[in-house]
Amino acid sequence: MKNKQKISVLIITFNEIKHIESVIKNVSFAQEIIVVDSFSTDGTFEKLQQFKNVKALQRPFKNFADQRNFALQQANHNWILFIDADERIPEPLKNEILEEINNPDGTVAFMVKRLYFFKQKRIRFSGFQTDTTYRLFKKGTVTYIEDKIVHEMPKIDGKSKLCKNTMLHYCFDSAAYYKSKMEHYAQLKALELFNKGKKSNAYHLYLHPVIKFITNYIFRLGILDGKEGFQICYLSAYGVHFRYQELKKLTR
Repeated sequence: MKNKQKISVLIITFNEIKHIESVIKNVSFAQEIIVVDSFSTDGTFEKLQQFKNVKALQRPFKNFADQRNFALQQANHNWILFIDADERIPEPLKNEILEEINNPDGTVAFMVKRLYFFKQKRIRFSGFQTDTTYRLFKKGTVTYIEDKIVHEMPKIDGKSKLCKNTMLHYCFDSAAYYKSKMEHYAQLKALELFNKGKKSNAYHLYLHPVIKFITNYIFRLGILDGKEGFQICYLSAYGVHFRYQELKKLTR
C-alpha cells in the first residue's frame, strides 16, 4: 500500500540502551523519527548518532507532560505517533495505522491496547488486562495537560477511537528495574498531589497499598500470572506506599 500521509514518530528516552536500536528499527516505516533524550548516562544518545534516519535532541526532564509537549512541537508531518522505547508495533498494527491515516473518517486520535511482558513472558492479568493508551494523533489536535505530570493525559480536539490491533510493551526487564520505575513515577505523582494541596495520612501509607495489592492480585487475577504476577502486584502496591511517603516528605 502506498503511504500517502506522512508520519512523525516521537520517542522520549532516558537510559534506554537495551531497547533503543530495536524500537528505531520497529518504526522505520515512518518518514521522520525524533528522539528527545533526557541526558542518558548509559550510551543511549551516543547510539542514536548511528542512525541516519533519526533526529536526536537532548533536553532536561521536568515531567512527562512537559517533555511530550516539547516533542510535539518538533514534529513536521501530518500524523504523530508516540512510542516508548520499550514498546513495539507489530505488523498488523502498523498496517492498521497506515490504513487509518490514508483513509480518514474524521478521527484525529487513536488509542491502542497494550500487551505486557515481564522479560519475555506475557502478563495477562495483574491489573494490566484493560490497559489502553493514546499513541496516534493528527498534528495540531493534541496537547498534554501540564498539571498531569505522570500518567500524562492528552487533551484532544476532535474524535478518537480504539485501534483493533495491539501494541507490545516490554516494560519489565527485571523486578529491580520495575521497582526503580515505580519510585520515579511515585515521586512525580507525589509532586502532582502536593501541587494540588493534598496531604498524606495513615490510610494512604498503609491501607491503600494493601487494597491495591488485593485488587490486582486477587480480583484482577494477578495470581494467574504466577510468581511474576506476585512481584508485579507487590511492586504496584509498593509504588502507592512510596508515593505517599514522598508526599509526606514534601508537606513537612
